[in-house]
Amino acid sequence: MGFLIKKPENEAGKALPAIVIGVFVAFGGILFGYDTGTINGILAMDYFQKEFATELNAKGVPELTSSQTSLIVSILSAGTFFGALTASPFGDILGRRMGLIAACFIFSIGVAFQVASTTIALMVVGRILAGFGVGLVSALVPLYQSESAPKWIRGSIVGCYQLAITIGLLLAACANQGTHQRNNSSSYRIPLAIQFIWAAILAGGMFVLPETPRYFVKKDNMEAAARSMSRLRSLPVDHPAIIEELNEIKAIHDYEMSLGVGDATYADCFKPDMIKRLLTGCGLQALQQLTGINFIFYYGTQFFKNSGIKNAFLIGLITNLVNVISTFPGLWMVEKMGRRNLLLFGAIGMCLCEFIVAIVGVTVFTAVANKVLIAFVCLYIFFFASSWGPCAWVVTGEIYPLKVRAKCLSMSTATNWLLNWAIGFSTPYLVDSGPGNADLKAKVFFIWGGCCFICIAFVYCFVYETKGLSLEDVDQLYMSVDKAWRSQGFVPSISYNHDKMAATGHGPDGKPSELAHIEGAHSDV
Repeated sequence: MGFLIKKPENEAGKALPAIVIGVFVAFGGILFGYDTGTINGILAMDYFQKEFATELNAKGVPELTSSQTSLIVSILSAGTFFGALTASPFGDILGRRMGLIAACFIFSIGVAFQVASTTIALMVVGRILAGFGVGLVSALVPLYQSESAPKWIRGSIVGCYQLAITIGLLLAACANQGTHQRNNSSSYRIPLAIQFIWAAILAGGMFVLPETPRYFVKKDNMEAAARSMSRLRSLPVDHPAIIEELNEIKAIHDYEMSLGVGDATYADCFKPDMIKRLLTGCGLQALQQLTGINFIFYYGTQFFKNSGIKNAFLIGLITNLVNVISTFPGLWMVEKMGRRNLLLFGAIGMCLCEFIVAIVGVTVFTAVANKVLIAFVCLYIFFFASSWGPCAWVVTGEIYPLKVRAKCLSMSTATNWLLNWAIGFSTPYLVDSGPGNADLKAKVFFIWGGCCFICIAFVYCFVYETKGLSLEDVDQLYMSVDKAWRSQGFVPSISYNHDKMAATGHGPDGKPSELAHIEGAHSDV
């Protein structure tokens, strides 16, 4: 994924192994993307409505109510919320690698229940279990990627998780397109059962991939960390570049632990030197959902259908194709433009597109208006997929120190799923007509556009530029720079010495280390 991104001349070893491993691990995103896209199409299938509906509509046709639709869609996100919160003990106890294998197993059990279901009750149980597995994956994949990728291309590799989500959505749209006209249970069971394949591929691959070196450093197993780093960089375990990088990771981790924290707890995530980073990660993940993107991929087919657009399934397939293609320039821009500029670019573009969709949707009711609506929805998807889609995962994977990385990442990811659940649950009531519903239809895009305006202000005030920095350099960035808009152009100035600094907080000359000085001077950041 290093197209047009040149490897630095002073970077030792080969980048290809780490890139291939990081891109493969991103495959976990297919589990979430495919499930999201599948349920979007399944809910619009005539046979599914007939099989699962318990009431008739005004025309005497079986139809799921808004509350039933809301339950089926949103319950997955409830499972993912708890799965993401549980990702920390899974990742810290089992390891990043075995944690992902366990997540695939739990996900597969949930899929089995969904395939077997003929009632809403069993479908809901299956979606809760599958959601728990997806929640684990969504936190552990960026964690694994960020801890194993070379810093010069880390953003593109972590961003591949979002690319995998978009590919999963596209594959689901293809599966739905192929089965939605079947007049039996295979119309929904085939798309659901395909999910077994994605889980098996990810779990099988993780059995042969290495654990992350930073996990072994956290467990004080430097020999295993060296072997892992050796595989990732294609260098001998005793190569100076391997020793230097591991010593730097070890020095920072030991220094963090010397500040009085043994094994980090969740309370450590809320300490003064960490709360800004935690709120930044949680805010980014919440706002990623509030851009309204999952309205398109949860309910897009039904929305286009209700807007009088013919071939709603085909339009859904087109929007998913736009989503996939648009993610590729984002993987390039995240390293060329940087995190802050890319997020600002995307937020401004989404804001404009969504207000146009809302205005057209409530003022013009013609075939031309429908074409304009589709065009700007596709343009809006481009801005999201090339910016907030991958970049939110990149930033949250980079900004936390090793001692609390799994815990903070699990909480920020859980925030994503909490908002995902809230949007999935409330959208039918906001958009649909009928008693007790808001009947907003296209006017709902005013809400999403307003949230994108908030995104612009949030990025400017809180998101630090972390492009090109090692995960340890990011710690120094937060200690040294007090305002996010001053973070661009930051150059790390610390030279770590493991033996001295880790043990005493002093540098090789016996004087207090620069890191210790910075920590004391900026403990309120």
